Amino acid sequence: PGCGQYPSRGETRHATAATHRPRNRLMPPTITALYAGLLAVFIVLLAARVAKFRHANKIGIGEGDNRTLARMIRVHGNAIENAPLGLLLLLLCELVGTTPNVLHLCGIVLVLGRLAHAVGLSRTAGASIGRVAGMALSWTAMVLMAGVLVGAFFGVRW
Repeated sequence: PGCGQYPSRGETRHATAATHRPRNRLMPPTITALYAGLLAVFIVLLAARVAKFRHANKIGIGEGDNRTLARMIRVHGNAIENAPLGLLLLLLCELVGTTPNVLHLCGIVLVLGRLAHAVGLSRTAGASIGRVAGMALSWTAMVLMAGVLVGAFFGVRW
């Protein structure tokens, strides 16, 4: 029925369940869920790596002047700093109706960027191809998604 409790013109009070489905019902954001799941597993693995190193080296808090641990903490921290924004942007893109191909492209680029950055920083504290590529991929995905969202506001659909 219409907005109120009474049927609209031409409708009966005992309408079928099909007529009670909300219009414009959003589909669950399954594509974002995929990449959120992948990044969550990745971040938990990075945290577990830090915890294992701490335990093995008896370092309870801080980095204990251990450069390896400091780098491991930074790898985990950088993932925590960047993945949530990327996932939020991906979710919003999915909710505004961005096509699955664009969503998967952004999700893959974001995940690959986070992986490349983690590998690069894990190997060296200095500049490395992994760190640079990881930052470039992650930021590219985020800027692309930001552009999709601004475009959606103006009616541009991807």
